[in-house]
Amino acid sequence: EPYDFSRERFRLAQSYMPAQQTQILINPNNKELGVWYSLKGKDELITPEWDFSINQLRSF
Repeated sequence: EPYDFSRERFRLAQSYMPAQQTQILINPNNKELGVWYSLKGKDELITPEWDFSINQLRSF
C-alpha cells in the first residue's frame, strides 16, 4: 500500500556538486509555506527547477 503523504511537510535541498553549496528550495506554489512543501491533494511536486511525479519520490 502506498504511503499517505497528505499530512507530511518537508523541505528540499539541492546541490550541483555533492556536499558543496547546498541550497534550500523555496516552494514556488505556496508562499505561505515558504521553504516547506506539502503533497496534500497533489499528484506531482513542482520545484523552482524540476517537476516530479509522486511515484518518483523517495525517502531515506
